[in-house]
Amino acid sequence: MATIKDVARKAGVSYTTVSHVLNQTRPVSDDARTRVLAAVEALAYMPSALARSLKSKATGSIGLIIPNNTNPYFSEVARGIEDSCYAAGYSVILCNSDDDPAKQRDYLNMLLTKRCDGLIVATLAQTDGELLRKMKVPTVLLDRAPKELGIDLVAVDNVAGGALAAAHLLELGRRRIACIGGPADIDISRERIAGLRQTLLDGGVALSDDLLVYADFTSAGGYLAARSLLAMKQLPDAIFCCNDLMAIGALRAAAERGMAVPEQLAVVGFDDIDLAQFVHPTLTSVAQNTRKLGQLTAQCLLERIAAPERPLQRQTIAPELHVRDSTVRS
Repeated sequence: MATIKDVARKAGVSYTTVSHVLNQTRPVSDDARTRVLAAVEALAYMPSALARSLKSKATGSIGLIIPNNTNPYFSEVARGIEDSCYAAGYSVILCNSDDDPAKQRDYLNMLLTKRCDGLIVATLAQTDGELLRKMKVPTVLLDRAPKELGIDLVAVDNVAGGALAAAHLLELGRRRIACIGGPADIDISRERIAGLRQTLLDGGVALSDDLLVYADFTSAGGYLAARSLLAMKQLPDAIFCCNDLMAIGALRAAAERGMAVPEQLAVVGFDDIDLAQFVHPTLTSVAQNTRKLGQLTAQCLLERIAAPERPLQRQTIAPELHVRDSTVRS
């Protein structure tokens, strides 16, 4: 691999002249500039990104930590983030934490070592929040966040989303409504359940303890949770799942049980991933507009990088209910 000294030797100039041509830091004669650019092309010279970052104190890179990119929700959000960052001249380093605090901490330290210009984190432990505050790296938290960290946050109104699902099911005349929540220690799951529970109560329906089960935000987890609900002596007539993957698992469990959806069992998911439109029956879902969420998160970070001292931002996106065949036949 050619070095800056190789370019200087071929062009017949000093390596400082090569640096001035490439970085436009000092006027250079037209003849010298022409020879330097010709040498760069002939040798296929690539300036060192590390050297440039040390000089400019910027790397042009953004670190993105998500729980799991095999979950379509996170992959769709990540695509929105990447598109926006790329358009602004940044590359994105993607890391999967697998909801493992130790792995997340390792990735945070790695991204800080790589001198990323900013970070987007989709789940964050309190101790890691303290680490980020000490390091003073522009950061935006996405979707899940411990409270009172003093870090920019972009999220969906999860309570409102749960309420939308409950209101829809009540309007359909469903009264024995079950819920498959995500992990009990994750805020977004608790918030979605809280929105569902309160709206059901307002409609005169209680979410009983035996109709609330928890899974792991995967299709397999939703399938197993739904099987347990559909093995009850008194069956539910609706299931609200705290994400679409679990709802897809619930649809399979209902099919195996021989239950007609939506005639005998209505199913509602959350996220409105692209796949929701292509399962059978198509899935009614609380929509977050994942690409827009990713774009908004990226924009929030880019603004923080450009103006580190600007006021803290807390942006909440209102969800929408997209009704499909899993609750109302078209």
